[in-house]
Amino acid sequence: MPQESPPAGTLYVVATPIGNLSDLTPRAREILAAVDLVACEDTRTTRTLLAAHGINAKTVALHEHNERTAGAKLVESIGAGRNVALVSDAGTPGVSDPGALVVEAAHRAGIRVIPIPGASAAIAAYSASGFLADRFLFVGFLPATPGGRRKALAKIEAECPVVIYEAPHRVLETVTDLAAAFGPEREVVIARELTKKFEEIARLPLGAAAEWIGSNSHRQQGEFVLVLGPKAAAESKDDGEAERILLVLLEDLSVSEAARIAARLTGGSKNALYARALELGQAQGLKGTKPR
Repeated sequence: MPQESPPAGTLYVVATPIGNLSDLTPRAREILAAVDLVACEDTRTTRTLLAAHGINAKTVALHEHNERTAGAKLVESIGAGRNVALVSDAGTPGVSDPGALVVEAAHRAGIRVIPIPGASAAIAAYSASGFLADRFLFVGFLPATPGGRRKALAKIEAECPVVIYEAPHRVLETVTDLAAAFGPEREVVIARELTKKFEEIARLPLGAAAEWIGSNSHRQQGEFVLVLGPKAAAESKDDGEAERILLVLLEDLSVSEAARIAARLTGGSKNALYARALELGQAQGLKGTKPR
C-alpha cells in the first residue's frame, strides 16, 4: 500500500491531468496502482491514463447520471474494507465534475476520505493570468441559456478576479455578455486547451475578446477557462457615483428606467446597474423593487 499506510476502507479523491498525461503526480500514480478499485467518470478516458503510466487497475463507471446509485455501492464496498480511488476525466472530482455526492456519503458513513491534489484548470489559468489579488471567485460553468447566463453575471460582485469554465460552442456568447456586464475595458484572460498541444493563453480587454476568438475557427474549439480581471480603482470610484445617481433616480423612476438613465450618465453596464438598483430599492423599501 502507499506510504500513508491507511487502514482498509479508504476513499481517495485523486486529481488527474487536465490534458498532459505527464502531469499525474507520483503520489497519485502510487495510489492508483495500489487501490482495489478506481471509480471514474469515463472508464475509457481513465484507462488511457492508467495505461500511459503502466497501471493495471480495475475500473468502474461513476458519472453524473449514475452517481447516487453507483456511489451507494462504492460506499458499501469501502465499508467492507476495500480501498477506492475516485477520479474524473480531468482535474479534481467534485470541482465542476461528479464526485461530491460520493464524498458526502463516505463522510456520513464514517469512512476516511483522503485528497490527492494535482492539476487544476482553474488554478492553472489563474496562475497564468497575472492579475494581482489576494483572492479570486470561482464560479465554474455559467448557466447554458443566454437569459440565465446574463442573470448570473448580474449577480457577480467582481471586485476580485473571477474564474469561469466555458464550453467551446458558448464561449463567444459568454465573452460578449461579460463585456456587456462589466464593460469593454475590463481585462480577461482566455485560456484554451490548457497543458495540451494547442494551448493558447491571451490577456486582453473584454471589448476585444469576441474578435480574438472569432478571428480563428480553431479558437472556438477545445476547453476554456476565462479569468475576468479585478475591478480597477477607477471603476470602484465610478461605482460610488453611479450608486448616488441611482438613489436619486429611484425616488421617482422604476428600477429599469433608473438603470437605463444611470448607464447613460456614467457609461456603466446597464445589466450591472439594474442589479444594483434592485438591491438599493429593496434596501430602501421602494415600491416595485421587491423580489418576485
